[in-house]
Amino acid sequence: MTTTMTAPRPDSAAPRTRSRLVVVGNGMAGVRAVEEILSRGGGDLFDITVFGDEPYGNYNRILLSHMLAGSEGAEEIFLNPPDWYADNGIELRTGARVVRVDRYARVVQTDDGATLRYDRLILATGSRSFFPPMEGLWADDRALTTGVFGFRSLDDCTAMIDYAAGRRSAVVIGGGLLGLEAARGLQSRGLEVRVLHSAATLMNAQLDTAAGEIVRRSVERLGIAVHTGARATKVLTSDGAVSGVAFADGSELDCDMLVVSAGIRPNVGLAVRAGLTVERAIVVDDQMRSVDDDRVYVVGECAQHRGQVYGLVAPLWEQAKVLADHLTGVDRAAAYHGSRTATKLKVAGIDVAAMGLKGPEAPDDEFVQFSEPAHGVYKTVVVRDGRLVGATLVGDVRKMAFLTQAFDRGLPLPEQRISLMFDLGTPDAEVGVAELDADAQVCNCNGVSKGQLTACVAGGTRTLSGVMAATRAGKGCGSCTSLVTQIVEWAAGGEIAEDPSARWYVPGVPYEKPELMRLIRELRLHSVSSVFAALAPDGREDAGSKMALASLLQTMWPSDFVDERDARFVNDRVHANIQRDGTFSVVPQMKGGVTDSAQLRKIAEVADKYEIPMIKVTGGQRIDLLGVRKEDLPAVWADLDMPSGFAYGKSFRTVKTCVGSDFCRYGLGDSTALGIAIEQRFQGIASPAKMKLAVTGCPRNCAEALCKDLGVVAVDGGRWEIYVGGAAGAHIRKGDLLAVADGPARVIELTGRFLQYYRESANWLERTYAWVPRVGIEEIRAVVVEDRDGDAARLDAEMQKTVDAYRDPWRDRDEPRTPGQFRTALPLTVLPQVPVR
Repeated sequence: MTTTMTAPRPDSAAPRTRSRLVVVGNGMAGVRAVEEILSRGGGDLFDITVFGDEPYGNYNRILLSHMLAGSEGAEEIFLNPPDWYADNGIELRTGARVVRVDRYARVVQTDDGATLRYDRLILATGSRSFFPPMEGLWADDRALTTGVFGFRSLDDCTAMIDYAAGRRSAVVIGGGLLGLEAARGLQSRGLEVRVLHSAATLMNAQLDTAAGEIVRRSVERLGIAVHTGARATKVLTSDGAVSGVAFADGSELDCDMLVVSAGIRPNVGLAVRAGLTVERAIVVDDQMRSVDDDRVYVVGECAQHRGQVYGLVAPLWEQAKVLADHLTGVDRAAAYHGSRTATKLKVAGIDVAAMGLKGPEAPDDEFVQFSEPAHGVYKTVVVRDGRLVGATLVGDVRKMAFLTQAFDRGLPLPEQRISLMFDLGTPDAEVGVAELDADAQVCNCNGVSKGQLTACVAGGTRTLSGVMAATRAGKGCGSCTSLVTQIVEWAAGGEIAEDPSARWYVPGVPYEKPELMRLIRELRLHSVSSVFAALAPDGREDAGSKMALASLLQTMWPSDFVDERDARFVNDRVHANIQRDGTFSVVPQMKGGVTDSAQLRKIAEVADKYEIPMIKVTGGQRIDLLGVRKEDLPAVWADLDMPSGFAYGKSFRTVKTCVGSDFCRYGLGDSTALGIAIEQRFQGIASPAKMKLAVTGCPRNCAEALCKDLGVVAVDGGRWEIYVGGAAGAHIRKGDLLAVADGPARVIELTGRFLQYYRESANWLERTYAWVPRVGIEEIRAVVVEDRDGDAARLDAEMQKTVDAYRDPWRDRDEPRTPGQFRTALPLTVLPQVPVR
């Protein structure tokens, strides 16, 4: 929650009435402007309403590439959850597109006809992906051809992840930062990737030819093919989906999906319709106001200041500070004079830093260049009149801090220019950190200076994670983490304190999981609110801890858990998986993937009755009904008359099976019967993360048991091998052999014991593929199989309590937990529906 301070009033003797501030844009620039306004006492001056096109809170677009690569989950990239807006008295309208601004009536209008008056307006409409003219790129006036994607939003990213599953190859158009990040992310998901770039040099906006060639070699060493000077002119399709691209010379390149990352264009349509001056973007003055209307402020990628439009985050933060100073009256003389852009990035795993000029432009410019292609290192500096005016670092960016300070402050440079690249006379890293100015920017992504970091340490935060959480430094691309660490160590006198909260099970309750569970048992705490009241500092509730605590309590008190709805994510409240348009997916249980004609008829009838737009067979051998309205969920469940398949929660989900010995000529064991028995016994049990299982009838592994959280494989002699900790999603891992069981009964016993041990000792959201190697397969085997600690009987008994307490959550159709459980909610406005295929 942002702390506020009272801003000085222009007329300090008289109270001011609150004005209405409307912000169009819930992206990084718009919300940063709001944060700066709140920090200057703006919460006392304005009633603030924020409009966002997307049906989410504010998230970090820089981390979309991490999400695509699988190193971050969707929940980890959000900056401001809905609670933040509510806590700060901000009205957030998500899924609401502002389509008209009446500057004379001072009213904004959304696409559903709603209107809102404003006293001050901030336009933070950002930018959109640029799609070059290509035949076949668009299916119609609004929709891209199936398999073609931009890479700009959370929806783009999730759609790419979904579509990439099972695909073989991808083409990425655009060899800039985002294009290379998209390529690396898709490659990490198992696709063969090619990058097409129309210019001769990768990242040509930031790098010269030699630097671009170093990056190209490094990217190609990763296994990503690069084609420069290549311009595709046509998208090839097969059965309505992309199948390749064609070039002007008639050559073609096959692919299963196409990602276009060919640049961005500012979103200026709203400003044009409002009669504001627009050139490349919305033209603003030094106070970030439209040159046409003093009541309209502009910030971010949609703003053009002194002819410049900035796409990096750091200038946006500088703009937001000036805007907030002026708007709140804290500093009416505040002025934005443009930004000297210096950026440090990690591109497809390669460190890149660039500032100022790429090369000499004046006859007297000094240009120093070092190139070591075999090691992926390239460095240049450009010096004019004794001042640094440009630098490029690829592969080795250790001098970034010193160079940035010299570039920003115009500091005198050493006579030996080569020492700007290497430690031949300039300060080493530690001394360099000490000599950095307090206002030197350390984290470009979130606009954090050295002074903010040292002030945080001086204020009592002595841990690296604490400083990073408080300032957001290092929470963007992550390339500044080493510099942040050095500054915190220096500010803390050489030692970073160990952060005990890093081991807490949830951030709001200061205990590690074993101690937390012991206290919950001793105090007999059966609800999330009671845990906060008894164990949290000052009894404070923490929204980010609620889901994890609810899952833990359900594990510990199967029949006595008090289910408080505000501690649940919407999926768990309505027992269905929310989709991008605010509808839900319904996945009925099909034990072991087995169904019959009666169930199939019911599914077909339900799909017709409720006009369900998509019916899809899942990878877990079940049928997914996508596009169900929230208010229809109880009726859909009733008409299906099938149990929940638990495809929405952090729980036991499904057991995939092959046909086993029933029909297969190679089957050694009845995998279908065993899979059904396992799913019947452990259905829906709560867990720190989702659990997917499989049983296969022979070592041919048709059910993919070796890459599941728990997989069972039939071998000769009626025995079954049990593998644990496998994964085949964003992470790929073959499971470890836990045991060889002598029959189905032993398989079920060890399965329950393993799952209970995992439930009790794993961290929140820690999948088995991370937990198993962390704990060690030998340790797990000793506890679960060999009963080294004499704990097997207790684990079995605890699992039996959970099994005995099972209740199909879809029974809520008969007795809803709350009156509004299935009341219409999202979308707040009608969003485009998934097409019927």
